[in-house]
Amino acid sequence: MEAKLSTSNAKTSSRPLLIAALMIGACQSSASPSSRPASQGSDAKLPWTAPERPANSDVALFAGGCFWCMEKPFDVIPGVYSTTSGYTAGHVKNPTYRNVSRGVTGHTEAVQIIFDPSKVTYAQLLKVFWRNIDPLAKDRQFCDAGTQYRSGIYFINDEQKKAALSSLEDIKSSGKITGTIHTEIIPAEAFYPAEEYHQDFYKKKPSHYTRYRAGCGRDRRLEQLWGKK
Repeated sequence: MEAKLSTSNAKTSSRPLLIAALMIGACQSSASPSSRPASQGSDAKLPWTAPERPANSDVALFAGGCFWCMEKPFDVIPGVYSTTSGYTAGHVKNPTYRNVSRGVTGHTEAVQIIFDPSKVTYAQLLKVFWRNIDPLAKDRQFCDAGTQYRSGIYFINDEQKKAALSSLEDIKSSGKITGTIHTEIIPAEAFYPAEEYHQDFYKKKPSHYTRYRAGCGRDRRLEQLWGKK
């Protein structure tokens, strides 16, 4: 098994599950998009503008397919202040959902997590991350295909890099995953918050979210890979 350490530009492929997901609106809202206000404040450690956040908090950046489904697993963790859906690891400034979803900007859908490291460690967040993705999927996650749905860990310092690589070795040695791991582990680049209607989508549109998640086969595949929670 090998971890992918750089972004792939491989062509996407169609799968039967994708058709079912499209029928219920795969990672798309029926609401009209609106602009998300620019984040305030900054952090010298980050290659992007960070929101105002509590003192002594830290930031993690992960991609695990549709960002709607990656917010909730972290929101429920004690010590996590907030999650923000957005785009990262691309080559276009200020990308829009319309362009990212077409796969023309190089970005992947990601989630920015602001957390209290005295209550939850980065290593613990990594465990939650792995448990919520399919690391064997290349340039896709579940029913969503394309490089814009590739999985990744984007470290902001050497400490996070070390923890990320260590978590990868733990996955390999556990014996639970057999095959090539395609999750990229690379330095964090610019992160752009997604449009407001994508934020906290599981709370705003619970029925739509539930239909999409079930139709995409996400939980079924996660249980197949990792066992029951």
